[in-house]
Amino acid sequence: MNKNIKSTYKSNDTEEWLDTVWTRPIGYGWALLFKRLHVHPNTVTILSMIIGASSAFFFAHGSYRTEGMEGLTYNLIAILLLAWANFYDSADGQLARMTNQKTRLGRILDGAASEVWFIPIYVALVYRFYHHHGLEFQWLGIADSPNATWVATLILFAFVLYSGFGCHGRQCGLADYYRQIHLFFLKGEAGSELDNSVQQRKIYDETPWKGNFLWKVFLKSYVNYTRTQERQTPNFQRLIARLRAKYGSTNKIPQSFRDRFRENSLPLMKWTNILTFNTRAIVLYLVCLMDLPWLYFAFEIIVMGILCQYMRWRHERFCAKLCATV
Repeated sequence: MNKNIKSTYKSNDTEEWLDTVWTRPIGYGWALLFKRLHVHPNTVTILSMIIGASSAFFFAHGSYRTEGMEGLTYNLIAILLLAWANFYDSADGQLARMTNQKTRLGRILDGAASEVWFIPIYVALVYRFYHHHGLEFQWLGIADSPNATWVATLILFAFVLYSGFGCHGRQCGLADYYRQIHLFFLKGEAGSELDNSVQQRKIYDETPWKGNFLWKVFLKSYVNYTRTQERQTPNFQRLIARLRAKYGSTNKIPQSFRDRFRENSLPLMKWTNILTFNTRAIVLYLVCLMDLPWLYFAFEIIVMGILCQYMRWRHERFCAKLCATV
């Protein structure tokens, strides 16, 4: 069974410990079920989006300071739903690799799943703050009034917008990009999903709007996603451009160079894992159970922001050094 589960990994290098002992085994069970039922991996991804987004309702009503045990129950339901969504998010990729049903749409949907979960959750936490704001202001010794409540909520909402779009999206996107780069040098083009914005823009331009409206929207968002990744990694972009110019094809990059890249990249995989789902989810669960959900945004902006910048600095530094040797 362990061997079968490992066969659905992207690679041993990029797997997080918690995923190997928890998420992947459970996701594998779901993948086997979906395989027997002939469910497409993209359908599983959409189910994960629906389940994850639905947790927002329960997070919104999870304050037990005023709701008592009912609020605690809502928190626990929200946690179970988001964990369930994550099992499906694992299962869709495992199922795609088991059945060889990997598609471009699947790649786009998988990258969007986290956003579909967290955007409504973030809005729900703002609602939760507003709804229980009066009691918290009394604890702080500040006069409780509708104006004060609105001001505090709007300030929080501004931080949430920055946390969600300025931090969460960029951090997860960069972490995913570094993992795909690592897989590219480890397994080659066939073993990674390392896309570039020029390639994606060409696909977007060649796809007619008629009969493809939704697909065009997905493609446009993916073009922007890949362009953002490339803008954050200038030294890697120079490195890959030099490799293409020297060898003509990335498939001809010598194994010795691939091994050197992997040696430098491997220590950063632990940071890419921290910056994706598990760490965020654990912190979210804890602060909601503590009934201090606003702390999550401070964590994402400060702690995760520092880790992301450190990871980026390390990656760009070794890419610059390798580029000088090409």
